Formats: sequence, C-alpha cells, structure tokens
Amino acid sequence: MKGDTQERYGSISRFFHWGMGLLIIWQILKFFDRINDGEHWVGQTLVPWHISIGSLLLVLVVLRIIWAAKQKNNRPVQDPATALLVKIGHFLLYAGMVLMPVTGIMTMIGNGYGWTPFGIQLVAKGDEIPWMASIGSLHSPIAWLLLIMIVGHIGIALLHHFVKKDGVLRRMI
Repeated sequence: MKGDTQERYGSISRFFHWGMGLLIIWQILKFFDRINDGEHWVGQTLVPWHISIGSLLLVLVVLRIIWAAKQKNNRPVQDPATALLVKIGHFLLYAGMVLMPVTGIMTMIGNGYGWTPFGIQLVAKGDEIPWMASIGSLHSPIAWLLLIMIVGHIGIALLHHFVKKDGVLRRMI
C-alpha cells in the first residue's frame, strides 16, 4: 500500500517518517561534537557528514510536505478533541525540519564557506554576507527547540501506545 488510508499511513509516508527519523538522529549526534572539541569517534566519523545529511533532509522534507499535501484527504482520522493540537504539533515539527537545513545553509554561505553537500559544490566560497550569517546563527537554538519537539513527539506516541492503547503508533509502523 503506497498511499495513506483512513486506517493507517501508507508505505511512502512511513518511509519518509522513519527514514528521516534515522537521518535526524544522525544529525542530533552533532551535539556530541561540542564534547572535547569533536576529538572523539562521533566528531571524527559522523559529524563530517552533517552538511550533506542536512541538505538531503531539506530535499526529503520538501518531498514529504508535497506528499502529505497530496494525501491530505486520505490521512487517518484524528480524535476531534486533540485534532488542533496534533495539527499545531506537526506544523511545528515540519517548520523545524525546514528551518534547520535552511539556517545551516545560511550559516555556511553567510560566513563565506560556500555550500558543498556530498562533494558537489552548489555555492562557491566567497565573501561573508553578514545578514545571512546573522539569520544562520539561529541554527543552534532551532536545533535545541527541534530536539525538544522530537522528544515530545516520541513521548506522545509512546503515551498513545502504552497508556491509551488506541493504535495511533501502529498506524505508522
């Protein structure tokens, strides 16, 4: 089943959800780069991929938003009592997933580093662009906010599964 239904999310939605979830976990490992100035296995092995994975996530989140818009009428039905909170929560998660790579790219370009995901130079090194670097400086605070929202998202999914036992988590598995 590729598309979503009223009962569960389809394979494409689940691929986006879990695939992006794994890539976001990889990105969150960047927090470990702050330990000992990145002089450990996480900093030396995973962090060099941070810009490339972030760029990939930007492409995936745009595709995911397009897919979600096309599946809008096929989504599983939400509990009317919490539907607004669910919509707000998902909007904030999507906003964070868009803003993270956008501010990361602005940091790189604004500080004159250029943008080279997966070894492909998309923007050459150049002069610093202060306004872009300034907006890009929001990358770290947004990362912390997104991390908090992700922990909340996971917590709510587990609450639905283990306490409410309402099958919400099963729709995405």
